[in-house]
Amino acid sequence: MGKKLEKGLKEKNASAVSQDEENPNKTPEPYSCTGNFQADFTELCRRNSMTYIPPIIPRARPPTVMGHTESGKPDKGKGKAPQAPVEPDPDPEQDLDGEGIEAPPKTFTIKEKFEYFKPSVQVEMENFDKPDTVTEIYIRGWKIVEPIMEIFKQCWPKMAKLHTINLWNCGLSGEVITILASTITEIPEMRNLVLDGNTVVEENWHELMGEESPIQNLSLRHCGITDKGAEQIGQALGSTKRCNTKLISLNLSGNRITDVGAEHIALGLRMNRNLMSLSLASNFIGDKGASKIAEILSRFPLTHEEVVERRKHFSEKDFPERNKSPPGSRRDGSKDRPASVRSQSHMDKDKKGSKASAKKKDPKGKDAKEEEKHDKTKKKEKEDKTLTKKASIAADTKGTKGKGKGKDKTKQAAQEVEDLSGGEVVNPLTDVADFIDGQLWVSGNRVLINLNLSRNKIAESGMNNLLKAMQYQTTILMDNKSGGTGLMRIALLKNKISQEHEVMRKLNDIMLHKDPYYKQPPQTPDVQSTT
Repeated sequence: MGKKLEKGLKEKNASAVSQDEENPNKTPEPYSCTGNFQADFTELCRRNSMTYIPPIIPRARPPTVMGHTESGKPDKGKGKAPQAPVEPDPDPEQDLDGEGIEAPPKTFTIKEKFEYFKPSVQVEMENFDKPDTVTEIYIRGWKIVEPIMEIFKQCWPKMAKLHTINLWNCGLSGEVITILASTITEIPEMRNLVLDGNTVVEENWHELMGEESPIQNLSLRHCGITDKGAEQIGQALGSTKRCNTKLISLNLSGNRITDVGAEHIALGLRMNRNLMSLSLASNFIGDKGASKIAEILSRFPLTHEEVVERRKHFSEKDFPERNKSPPGSRRDGSKDRPASVRSQSHMDKDKKGSKASAKKKDPKGKDAKEEEKHDKTKKKEKEDKTLTKKASIAADTKGTKGKGKGKDKTKQAAQEVEDLSGGEVVNPLTDVADFIDGQLWVSGNRVLINLNLSRNKIAESGMNNLLKAMQYQTTILMDNKSGGTGLMRIALLKNKISQEHEVMRKLNDIMLHKDPYYKQPPQTPDVQSTT
């Protein structure tokens, strides 16, 4: 009996194996990624029956000199390490004529023909002995289609240390951008995204700047972005309803943005108080676009929609439970209420509407005076809070004067913005407003600290408006820094105005001392004696 049972089990297993071999179209079990990018990517490509699987290789680095560290500085060890015995150089090879053959240099490696042009994925790793420590991914010069992007969508979210993705000249399409936008939201440490050299017809770059996007540094150089894409980017930066709170640096140089696109980006900067660096170099921006950007940097009047949102915000802040109704209650105008009650409520609304229309005739009526009074009270509270925070900052930084210039000054400015705002997202609609000629004027964007407008078409009129904006920022920052440090560096080279022009000289004089990289020239003995 035992031998017959074993024989039956063997026949059963053999028949199962033969059935699996006869059904090659049977769907395999879904593959779960492990975080090992090389193993996951190779397996998923094999399952998708790809004829060529791009290899995963370390990113090339320049050769290091013996006795020097990676930073190029010699080691400063106290004790000298024991030197290894020097081996004698081998005898040089000689040709048939007895002359020495020069040995090939050792600063590069020779590869097969056209191997350099084959697709590959270059990676940076924290530890090359651990394949799950990939931090940066670089893909250069080969087209990424949707199936490849779907594979990346499975691999990248499982990589715990990935923070940078660089896809240069990869022929991206609108569908691939959509897949990429949904992928970056699932990568835990994603921060930097570089997509230079990709011309997308749909120009749906705004999908990478959604509310859930973790991107802090976005580079879209030479992507053929027109005013259509700039309009969508401006709306993604900020509007009365929502604004991007993660993006810190945006590079749009080398595109086809004109005055119309610059105005849309400036509209996004009205409500955005998080972006600190913006590059619009090598575009087609003229005086109108530069003037619109200058207006956003100084001060601007609120539109009707923005005034409505401002009053809504104040009403919700002062009376947070006004719009909340208890369970089981009936709201005004509900269909469940009796007709007499509904008609009475409509009559009350009409009366209120007639009173409101009567008040609108007088721009400086009771509502305007109450709003102005509210702004004065809020301004005083904000100034007191700012003075307290300034005192604390001064106490913390006491004794550190003269240290931490250059890049540290930029970091200090960013830290001041975060400290003075209490670590919360600043809503410019709640800022102190001045009532001038029937309009509410608020201070402009002072969080942006770096602006690049080089190689555009800005003439004297646009430069003059930028000069007025910088003069206004300098004046207002003397009294209050609660809204930020203001623009600290601006690049305006190669526009339609000479650097020797009076407007440019005044603008350079203002910005020279605000530049974090500016170093005062050393004083000569003659200058010191006169002072």
